[in-house]
Amino acid sequence: MSEIIKKDGQGIIRPGRDVVASMANEFKSEINTLIQESSGDIVIDLKGVEMVDSVGIGVIIATHNSLNRLGRKLKVTNISKDIYGLFSTMRLDRHFTVEKAE
Repeated sequence: MSEIIKKDGQGIIRPGRDVVASMANEFKSEINTLIQESSGDIVIDLKGVEMVDSVGIGVIIATHNSLNRLGRKLKVTNISKDIYGLFSTMRLDRHFTVEKAE
């Protein structure tokens, strides 16, 4: 179960574990609920996440597409160096905000 924070219309979701196929359906459901219950942009905080597989990337892209249709934005923050490299290679940073962990 992800940590979900709603603040000033913005929704923040922290999975706190690897975003992989085994948890993707639950994570996608949590994100969809957050999109419905908030009115602003959505932040996926990947602090503590060491791995994102192809299914996890699919969930993140689907989230971006859903928000884009609503005129809202996605931001993915606290990304590890390795995951940031993957996102950059896939050019996902051209579609939504991607921020490395400090």
